[in-house]
This record gives sequence, structure tokens and C-alpha cells, in this order.
Amino acid sequence: QVQLVESGGGLVQAGGSLRLSCAASGSIFSINTMGWYRQAPGKQRELVAAITSGGRTNYADSVKGRLTISRDNAKNTVYLQMNSLKPEDTGVYSCYCNAAGWVVREMTVYWGQGTQVTVSS
Repeated sequence: QVQLVESGGGLVQAGGSLRLSCAASGSIFSINTMGWYRQAPGKQRELVAAITSGGRTNYADSVKGRLTISRDNAKNTVYLQMNSLKPEDTGVYSCYCNAAGWVVREMTVYWGQGTQVTVSS
């Protein structure tokens, strides 16, 4: 089984920056895609950014040019550098990974517990 632990959320003023981290641990055989979703109050969950093991990235149009996803494969960790934050970036950010474990060999999606990001105007 794979566990994901997030850190780095908090309260920031508009225009500020935050950096989220998410570390995967457990009985990991391989990790393919890692990424971040967010859910704002009263809105559907949306994909913010994702990155493959080869470094290919994908971003929501609303965050392009402001948020940057990266990963350290040796540490099984994904990062989300968030700059020029806006109030509409407020929400619970949850990381995920598509991974195979030594026990559960099928590629499975695992989720972190979520971290709150609040951007004040």
C-alpha cells in the first residue's frame, strides 16, 4: 500500500507564494503520474497540474504561468510551486499518484489527505 503525506498549505495574501509538497511512501514498486487536484467551496474538484515519471507536465488553463509542478523521483515526492496567487486559488489541494505496489501490483490511484490553501484579497 502507498501513503501520501502533504505539507505546505496555509494562508497567504493575493500575489504571494506557497510551495506544496507531497511525499509517497510504503510498499512502492513504481509510480507513474503524480499530481494535484483542488476543490474550492461550492465547486467541483478540478485537476490543477500533473507530471509523469518522465517529466511531462499538464496544467489547468487557470494556473498556467503561475503554478509549477515538479517531482523528485528518487524521493517519490511531487511539488507545486504556487506564485502570483489569487483568491480564486483558494481550496483544498490534494495530491495523488498512480502507482503499483509490491503487494498490489496493478496501477492504482492513491490520495493524500488534502491541505488547505487560502488566498486573501
